[in-house]
Amino acid sequence: MLSEVIRVVVQVKGIVQGVGFRPFVYRLAHQHDLKGWVTNDASGVKVKAEGCRPDIDAFLVSLRTSAPPLSYIEELTVEEHSPIGYAEFRIKESVGAASHEVNLPPDICVCEDCLAELKDPGNRRFRYPYINCTNCGPRFTITVQVPYDRKHTTIRDFELCEDCAKEYHDPPDRRFHAQPVSCPKCGPKVYMLDASGKRVETADPISCAAERLKSGAILAVKGLGGYHLACDATKEAAVRELRARKRRDGKPFAVMADSLETVLRICAVTEKERELLTSPRRPIVLLPLKQEARKLLPSADFLSPDNNMLGVMLPYTPLQHLLFQDGMELMVMTSGNRSGEPIVYRDEEAVPALQGIADYYLVGELPIHMRTDDTVTSVFWEREYIIRRSRGYVPFPIDLSAVVQSAEEKLHKSGNPSILALGGELKNTFCLVKDRKAFVSHHIGDLDNLETLDSLIGGAQHFQRIFAAEAGVVAFDMHPGYRSSQYASEQKNIVKIPVQHHHAHIASCMAENGVSGPVIGVAFDGTGLGEDGHIWGGEFFAGDYGGFERMARFGYVPLPGGDAGVKEPWRMALSYVLNDDAAELPAEWLNTIEPYKRDIVTRQILQRINTPLTSSVGRLFDAVSSLTGVCHYAEYEGQAAIRLESAADPETSRIYPYEVKTVQGMLEIGTAPLIRELVREIRDGVSVSGISGAFHRTLAAIVGDICGRIRSERGLNEVALSGGVFQNRLLLAFTVDELERSGFRVWLHSKVPANDGGLSLGQAAIALGKYLTREGMREACVWQYPE
Repeated sequence: MLSEVIRVVVQVKGIVQGVGFRPFVYRLAHQHDLKGWVTNDASGVKVKAEGCRPDIDAFLVSLRTSAPPLSYIEELTVEEHSPIGYAEFRIKESVGAASHEVNLPPDICVCEDCLAELKDPGNRRFRYPYINCTNCGPRFTITVQVPYDRKHTTIRDFELCEDCAKEYHDPPDRRFHAQPVSCPKCGPKVYMLDASGKRVETADPISCAAERLKSGAILAVKGLGGYHLACDATKEAAVRELRARKRRDGKPFAVMADSLETVLRICAVTEKERELLTSPRRPIVLLPLKQEARKLLPSADFLSPDNNMLGVMLPYTPLQHLLFQDGMELMVMTSGNRSGEPIVYRDEEAVPALQGIADYYLVGELPIHMRTDDTVTSVFWEREYIIRRSRGYVPFPIDLSAVVQSAEEKLHKSGNPSILALGGELKNTFCLVKDRKAFVSHHIGDLDNLETLDSLIGGAQHFQRIFAAEAGVVAFDMHPGYRSSQYASEQKNIVKIPVQHHHAHIASCMAENGVSGPVIGVAFDGTGLGEDGHIWGGEFFAGDYGGFERMARFGYVPLPGGDAGVKEPWRMALSYVLNDDAAELPAEWLNTIEPYKRDIVTRQILQRINTPLTSSVGRLFDAVSSLTGVCHYAEYEGQAAIRLESAADPETSRIYPYEVKTVQGMLEIGTAPLIRELVREIRDGVSVSGISGAFHRTLAAIVGDICGRIRSERGLNEVALSGGVFQNRLLLAFTVDELERSGFRVWLHSKVPANDGGLSLGQAAIALGKYLTREGMREACVWQYPE
């Protein structure tokens, strides 16, 4: 008996345009002997196909399981109809191609097929540094506007040659509608400049650059989202010179390895870490160095001075692969900028911006439209734990259905507004919400100069254009001194919703995990303005997107000199000791800090001169790091805590004493007994590793204790952990273990960072909840939304 013939109409939504989805469907339909057509439409990709039911069923399964690597199927619906007798299967012209409902794909590493062609002397794209296809290459960074067509990308000025045009218009070809497709005949070229910006005459700029690197030179190399500063990572002198020129004394450098095999020789790598390293996104992955690595890599102490972790990535552009073909195994690949400035991405700015740092410049002619740093990530308990979300991940959306669900009972307004959340001052990102999707931006950086602020503003405008979502609501940190907040306050005819810093931290963790709440939120970080005007950072909350009640905090201590206290941890050591009359400073510490400095800061603390109060756990880490002699002066944010974590003995089980009392209706954690006992152990000669291990254990015990008390009062059994302090993997492990042993369900970050890079998502989620319910809108809005 012949199988029943049916017709199906399939609608696919998600990242399905510009990723080779239509050619994939075309080949799949022919494979299963189906007739009909496929097209791009306003919602994504539409398929009409008919054939025998078993073939249709197999086709539908393969649609989900074998989709192109750049695609992401968010929703797939199928309707069954009677057959109408299609004669063939074909690709139809796009319908509503200018739709902004379609998600733009991120940039993806060069695929194996293109790599094979890159290395094949018989292929017309042999050693061509811009080789790509529908399964790989630049997307987000070269898109000027939508729809994602060649004329709307930065390659638009390079006209296709006859051979490339043939591939571009051939449905079965893997370069069918690959917008950046090109070849050596018609595409962008690569050239080399010397330190003064004069072109170096060479037939092979890439081989020439590799030779310079092997000889110890420092090169600025153009990547997908901007310039890297590169040198041979095995040459200690080159690494030290790069540090000196970039004025980056302690912060770790990222390293690019030629292969996974090289990474395995120097780092311990789990299966999940291997999966991230080799994924199409190609992030920088933080990995522990093997003991023997320092023999294989003498420069290791200069690559990552403060800990035993190394940020490693594999090549993701054809040009990077070609640099390694000439014999190198490891290259430093750090952001091409001066410390504190955004990554350089415009060719005309490279030489003046990096003058005195780079010896040579390897420049590619393909313009970058949106600068994008590398993503930095890690693995915690076999789950990705992201540190900086950028290239390869952006603009992949995050679903905010949980926020809408949490507001449903109090829903005031149907439909969702477009919301722009501007993030914080440090590690800035912004977030654009359209419908139930949150598009968190690439890493912008610290907003300590106008150029970075301009990058934030330009990026936010670009997102609103490409997603056709002009924001009607702007959310921002309530700190009036943040540049992002000041920019928000200047906007006209828009709802303005200030959001408390730590509320945003917890909301970001909830939102990315799809949690509607309520939860216990634990926010540990360095700095964030609190509602009482003090600097928070050691907070326990109960609540959801609509609002949190502050249930507990660490006791306030003076922060001498404000920002100076952040950069000089010894100030916090003095503050904590002076906060407890019974504690005494260790003699060795007294001998380290100049007496005149101690005297000035002591008077400052006692007389409360420029000493805002803080509950920050980040500052507590600074104090302990200085008291133990680990770090008195921080060259970069978090250095004192990183060193303290690196020094800790994870086997230590001791817990320092602390006190909990009720102050003004909330629990207050007193650290005076902790500091007193810790200083006694320093005087008694207890090892720094033992003291650091006990300190980490104590903080985890405090979290378990306070969460237990909140559960008893509020009946909440879910805990969300957020804030930059929870990038400390040892503290995170101790804390999660403590909470899970007590029966809590623990929510952690994975899609956005726990640090301030995740704030914009939390701000957006809170603003969306407030808009939908109109709860707190009258109090929150600087400018009232019209009735």
